[in-house]
Amino acid sequence: MSALIDIAAAGEPMPPLLPHPDELIIGTIAFAIVFFFLAKKLLPNIKNTLEERREAIEGGIEKADAARTEAESVLEQYKAQLAEARHEAARLRQEATEQGATIVQDMRTEGQRQREEIIAAGHAQIEADRKAASAALRQDVGKLATDLASKLVGESLEDTARQSRTIDRFLDELEAGNTVKTEVAR
Repeated sequence: MSALIDIAAAGEPMPPLLPHPDELIIGTIAFAIVFFFLAKKLLPNIKNTLEERREAIEGGIEKADAARTEAESVLEQYKAQLAEARHEAARLRQEATEQGATIVQDMRTEGQRQREEIIAAGHAQIEADRKAASAALRQDVGKLATDLASKLVGESLEDTARQSRTIDRFLDELEAGNTVKTEVAR
């Protein structure tokens, strides 16, 4: 190296750098050994590793695509089931509304029927009570009329058949007079 520095100081042009032939041969052999080692041992391992990584990445991408496709399919199924559930819920609400309206109508009809039965039973009870009261009144009026007639005539009117006919005729005339008055009032 000092020779190069002396040449540079003298101002002479620098000779090209040429390695010594022994160094050139040793360097070439060393390069060939390293190249051979790299080509035979290290390069196939690197290729295998890169190939495995590429396959893993491609497999991961394929798996991700498959998972995405499956997720989209599941999402579509979920949306379809949700739409079907909403439709079913709407149908059930409609049925419940219709059943509720039917039940309300049935209850109204049943209430109307029961009301009519109660009214009919009330009319029947009133008619029965009226007939019972009329019979009791007839009997009481007949007794009073017989007692009064006995006092007026001064004789006893104990003949039951005649007494009954007289009372019936009197009450029939009385009812006929009330019926005519009622019809005229209307």
